[in-house]
Amino acid sequence: MSILFLTLASFSSWLISTLAGGGTPLILIPLIGYFLGSTAVPPVLTIVMLCGHPQRLFLYWDKVNWRLMWWYLPGAIIGAILGALVYTKTQIEWLPILLALFLISSTVSYGIKSDRPTFQVRPWYFLPSGLIFAFFSGLIGSTGPMLNPLYLNYGLVKEEMIATKSAHLLVVHLVKIITYGWLGALNFHYLEYGLLMGIAAFPGNWIGQKALKRVSEQRFRQLLFGFVLLSSVLILWEQRQFFWFW
Repeated sequence: MSILFLTLASFSSWLISTLAGGGTPLILIPLIGYFLGSTAVPPVLTIVMLCGHPQRLFLYWDKVNWRLMWWYLPGAIIGAILGALVYTKTQIEWLPILLALFLISSTVSYGIKSDRPTFQVRPWYFLPSGLIFAFFSGLIGSTGPMLNPLYLNYGLVKEEMIATKSAHLLVVHLVKIITYGWLGALNFHYLEYGLLMGIAAFPGNWIGQKALKRVSEQRFRQLLFGFVLLSSVLILWEQRQFFWFW
């Protein structure tokens, strides 16, 4: 029953994240943790991402911003290796709280109805940002739409954002899965769940691509930030035991 539920959740998450500019991990992380345990989240989620992002990259190949790709790669590779190494040694339980607070502040600062960038983003910003993003991704499985404010302020929306993000994330998750395997953090149980959930990404991506064509740029921004804000609040709710006043 758990594999059926997780597979359906994976399909839904890829469909929704296409329309909202990302967020698949924020849907799947709590579900994987509930059914398989928190230690299964990083390796299983990484396998799922490795199935879904290549298809997205194929669907939106002509929309990839390759200039950002070359700035992103060096930091992302180093960060993914370091994050996966730390994951095998320790668990930092308060990290999701920090991520949620960052996403909420980014959403508020940009504004759901805003069409103008709140700050200018230069291509080289993606070098250090990629390192930080990939490190946290290796540590907790994924950091969801952490870099969405950078993509938007750089000027990427809709297909351009999805294509460029997929290219970036494919590199991160590929490095992570190699590192997890090398350090013995993978097993057949994780591989089985990850592959089945990953296969469910294919129809989700395909249907999402068709629906995205009917979404305006303004509506895309609203969906993106609305989804990020909701996901961040849910993360804080799940981690409420860390707040003494709750």
